[in-house]
Amino acid sequence: MNKRLLIILAALLLTACADKQQYYQAVLEQMEKEPDLKDYKITPEYMADCVVDLSAQNMPGVFALDPQRMTAYRSYAKMLTLMKAEDPKKTMEELRTEFGSPKALAEAHTNYTESLLECYTTVISKSEKESDKKEPTKPAEAPKEEVKK
Repeated sequence: MNKRLLIILAALLLTACADKQQYYQAVLEQMEKEPDLKDYKITPEYMADCVVDLSAQNMPGVFALDPQRMTAYRSYAKMLTLMKAEDPKKTMEELRTEFGSPKALAEAHTNYTESLLECYTTVISKSEKESDKKEPTKPAEAPKEEVKK
């Protein structure tokens, strides 16, 4: 009995990792296209980690191995790769069905977008704080008085 439970748990864990990894790869592809990341010297991997973690907090499912969460990871990945699909219109209809309604699909896209913006805000403010620490401001020099001879 314990062996079966362990095998089932291992299978769920592998599936969960694969679904999350698929979503991570889709986000990473999006981040590699972002020109702002280069401007702020942020790695796409770091930003993708942030977006995946933050958006996962608002996905259906209570915990990482929840079947609803796994379905959400797959659906979010499909949503992000919509333009790569052979038939985007058909894929859009599938997404509406997977999410349950067009409104739910729009909410999922909003979740992704808000997570992306929140990560930009957090990462950029962090990098600005770090650059402020690295470049201490020089005290203003007192004006030199001319010495008359």
